[in-house]
Amino acid sequence: MASFQKRGKNSWYMYVEVGTDSSGKRIRRTQTVKVDDSQLLKSPKKLNAYLNEELLKFKMLIESGQYITPEKMSVSKFIDIWIDKFVNKNLEETTAFNYSYHANKRIKPYFGEKSIEKIKTMHIVDFLNELAENNVGAATRVYIFRVLRSIFIKAQEWKVIPQNPMEGVSKPKETPQEMSVYNEDEVLSLLTSLQTESIRLRVIITLALTTGMRRAEILGLEWKHIDLENGTIDIKQTIPMFKNGLPIIKGPKRKSSFRRIVIPTSLVSELKAYQAHMMKVRSNSEVPWKGGEYYFLFASENGVPLYPKTISDNWREYIKRIPGMKYIRFHDLRHTSATLLINQGIHAKIISNRLGHSKISTTMNVYGHVIESADRAAADTFDALLSAKSKKAKQEFR
Repeated sequence: MASFQKRGKNSWYMYVEVGTDSSGKRIRRTQTVKVDDSQLLKSPKKLNAYLNEELLKFKMLIESGQYITPEKMSVSKFIDIWIDKFVNKNLEETTAFNYSYHANKRIKPYFGEKSIEKIKTMHIVDFLNELAENNVGAATRVYIFRVLRSIFIKAQEWKVIPQNPMEGVSKPKETPQEMSVYNEDEVLSLLTSLQTESIRLRVIITLALTTGMRRAEILGLEWKHIDLENGTIDIKQTIPMFKNGLPIIKGPKRKSSFRRIVIPTSLVSELKAYQAHMMKVRSNSEVPWKGGEYYFLFASENGVPLYPKTISDNWREYIKRIPGMKYIRFHDLRHTSATLLINQGIHAKIISNRLGHSKISTTMNVYGHVIESADRAAADTFDALLSAKSKKAKQEFR
């Protein structure tokens, strides 16, 4: 049974019976609906239709199992429910991991056992301000803002709170992170130092540098994706993370990320040597094969691909071994690749295709300052030519 009755001047009490307890007492789920629309309040027919619609929504929420009893619900408890009922069931693996991570690391410790009903807009503002005061980066604060927004939107939808405290909270300002890349001399030092490293590390770093591939794309590479005769690589899948000890294998996010990249002849030779090395390692291995139908370039003896963190850790340790070499993130090799091509005068459309950007405008926005710098250098070249010509003309005129 479900019904509603007037409770105040512009509020109505709704209930849905869901059975009886052990003593035979009826169990009810309740909520209060407040109507602020003066026009709606003046029309009994429209008001009744609206209330019946709200009652139906409430009943469906209960029957779907999404209704959460709001009594004394703490923020921490609701976050656990939000992760279980929404995050893990509706978001893709990487996003689900990041949402859960920030909720557990930042939001739970701050709000903890406070009642979610008592969280006000000012509490959210204070929390975001405290993150800034503790030097939490702008990008991280924006991400936490998104997580908070999701939490309280669901809390309101599931009738745990009457109002969303995120209303009126401004998104933290994003300050563009300055791009860190290697110049040509640093790249030369990097490649020279690589010659004394393991062949696997050489291939990973050279791939990132010469193709601009993302770490997840490199990890997702199988030998069937590489055409050693024609010197091309097909990007068809990624491994962004592991879950429960197993790799999450998926296609690239966007259609444009499925692409074919031409690789340098020297890298083709390195890949052939690496393939021969891996075949030898596998033939001498007594470890049971766990790779299934997959034959990844960068995997353990048992065929299981490397963890994403392993590549980043190996990269960090490698840079420490090069005297005087500044550290940049592994992902910044992608930016270095693009910057080198721009400085060599390669057309932005070609660079956009190699990077897997959906639009050339994305490439222009990300590397606009590099392109402008290259354009200025081009102008300086013409300036030098024009100055030389002008000087020669003056000498002839005399």
